[in-house]
Amino acid sequence: MYIWAVYTSLVILAVATPLLVIPAKFQNSSVRATKVVLCICFVISAMIALTPEAAVNGAPMHKYGQASIAFLGCNYQISLTTTFCPEGIVSQECYCKNSNALATISHCYKYGHPQEINSFLGMCQSMFNISLTESEFEEAHDNYLRSAKNISEIVDYSPSKLVDFPVRLIDSEIVLFRSAYQNFLGNYDVSVDYGAYVVLYWIVVFTIAAIGNWSKVIFPDLYRNFLTGPFSNWFRRTISLPATRGKYKTNEKKFLVVLDMLVPTRAETIILITFGSMCTYLLVYNINYVEGDPLFHEKKYAILRYVAVRASILTSSLMPLLILFGGRNNFLQWYTRWDYSTFITLHRWLSRIVFVMVMIHVLFYTKLIKERNPDRINEPYIRWGALATWSGILIMIQGLLVLRRKWYEVFLLVHIILAAVFIFGAWLHVKDLYCVWFYYYTSMLWLFDRIVRVGRLFSFGFPEAQVQLIANETLKVIVPKPDHWEAVPGGHVFIHFLRFSCFWQSHPFTYTIDLDDPANIVLFVKVKQGVTSSLYEYLKSHPGKSTSIRVAIEGSYGEKTPASRYDSAIFVAGGNGIPGIYAEVYELAKRSNFTKQNLKLTWVIREYRSLLWFYDELVSLKGTNIDTTICVTKPNSHGYLEEYDGPLLSSNTTRYNTFESRNLTEMGSMRPEIISAIKTDLSHIQFREGRPHIDTLVKQATKESPGSACFVTCGHPVMVDELRSAVVENINNSDRKRVDYFEQLQVWA
Repeated sequence: MYIWAVYTSLVILAVATPLLVIPAKFQNSSVRATKVVLCICFVISAMIALTPEAAVNGAPMHKYGQASIAFLGCNYQISLTTTFCPEGIVSQECYCKNSNALATISHCYKYGHPQEINSFLGMCQSMFNISLTESEFEEAHDNYLRSAKNISEIVDYSPSKLVDFPVRLIDSEIVLFRSAYQNFLGNYDVSVDYGAYVVLYWIVVFTIAAIGNWSKVIFPDLYRNFLTGPFSNWFRRTISLPATRGKYKTNEKKFLVVLDMLVPTRAETIILITFGSMCTYLLVYNINYVEGDPLFHEKKYAILRYVAVRASILTSSLMPLLILFGGRNNFLQWYTRWDYSTFITLHRWLSRIVFVMVMIHVLFYTKLIKERNPDRINEPYIRWGALATWSGILIMIQGLLVLRRKWYEVFLLVHIILAAVFIFGAWLHVKDLYCVWFYYYTSMLWLFDRIVRVGRLFSFGFPEAQVQLIANETLKVIVPKPDHWEAVPGGHVFIHFLRFSCFWQSHPFTYTIDLDDPANIVLFVKVKQGVTSSLYEYLKSHPGKSTSIRVAIEGSYGEKTPASRYDSAIFVAGGNGIPGIYAEVYELAKRSNFTKQNLKLTWVIREYRSLLWFYDELVSLKGTNIDTTICVTKPNSHGYLEEYDGPLLSSNTTRYNTFESRNLTEMGSMRPEIISAIKTDLSHIQFREGRPHIDTLVKQATKESPGSACFVTCGHPVMVDELRSAVVENINNSDRKRVDYFEQLQVWA
């Protein structure tokens, strides 16, 4: 373990303990934030403190180094020639104690490794408390020059017979053994370095992303007024913003029926292709073979071993990042201001690159073992490696988009189990080798994410939520929040409905603050398959299609966009993508009286009935400076409008005051009147029937903006992709206004 981390953990615990015993009613926001930070730091330092010794003493903290290459090369050459000490005495001790052995190895060092003589002397001192000076080493070498004999000249010599004189070494073989071990052990060392390089690559990428994204928040004038030139516009139009090809980004790309995929943005594609090329290059770079290699008598065996080792260490180096990218509590999201779906994209493609290198490692080592040491195939560490490999293969299969979308809950559960088996099997595979550090910290990152998630659940509590089915398509979930819980405009939470049939499942949704009671948050959940379908059936059997259900909330995750830094902010939502969009634009409207910012909101819905579940929020837009437009793409579909109970309709006719009293046949003829009443009640909102022209919307909003403009969107993937494409095309606008794009849509499956 790391002793310094033990002391750090004790110090943090001592500082945090007084804060933990303060009653909640006496804690202000600063105390709560300090307590959370200290608890997280304690968990991290405790995990570091518990690092196994095998991890502390292995890669990446230690390498073989030239000292080991020198000693092992000389030792192997001498051991193939003769024996100086009786069985039971380790070779290192023999060379330090036996004068003839010391004389023989001194020549190997003097001729082949003169720069490592001090490391040999240090080994004798540290391992056996035998103090040898440089002058004594020189005397040993003088003894070699005077007394060394060629072993082939000894009459009746037997390899089992101990010799009592220095043995003459062939100088050319010293060079050969040095080169062989430089290729063999040196490959481990450079592989560790290359593993650091692939991690450094991501550090550079994240730093560049952080500078670019945080600058929009910290230096908005720089972006609004200066970064609108030809190069800046070319870069954003060609590299950073568009989809890889065409418009497909959030909408899946069809490919060979079962290989449908979510295509990254062009910038993400460039990052991933560059990384994949880097891994390919480092996988084979600086792998050499020396003719006559005493370790591998055939070149193909040497190459199989070297590439297999290289692949394993590169893979191991990437394992912590692989888990970190897939975690909800990923500090890199805050650092880069990239959203969770971006890191999930990186997680998927990094896992594919890792899988390819795992298969290279497995196939190369399998061929090597079967041809050279077939008996080793049944050794325990090989079996654990095979278990990890098969888990990885199954992860690749069950992670196909077509499968995870069809059976997402099954995918998620199986994915977690297989990932745990993969990491556990890989850990046991390398337990006695060189890479435990990577798998320990991979496991700790996974455990840390789970600890924080459980902590968030208990911090929020397990309140009873009011759940109502509205317009037969949406669940409105009103959840009381604790006083210390901070709502984030545009943020999202994962909700567990604590019913026996589905309590283990969590689903992500954006939320808003309850207009009637700011102590509540409101989630709007579209009825689909799985949990929402079962809740739909459950609510249909309750009076008013409403009941109380105990829930658990994990979050809040995500953060608001830098929309407040622009002269105009245009928010475009589709269907159930409206809550997060509404929360952010409404928050901006409350402060726009001071900033004089232009705000526009466009909501695209299929039918008028979608207005019913978001009606109170739409009414609340009255009196704000938000220019709101609602586009109804199927205006002739009037289903469930009889649930409307707005003030205008109720005041005109009492016979439609309650749903129970309405005659549905009569209501059918009343639907145009209902729509008219809705439009009158929402007279502060423009209604348009038909699909909006996204290109026209973007061009017009940009032209009307007094300066910079940003577009923020969440909705159906097709609409989101169209808006992204329209913004890309409008970057080079004639007025040279800065135009940016922000996406709240989180595509996880």
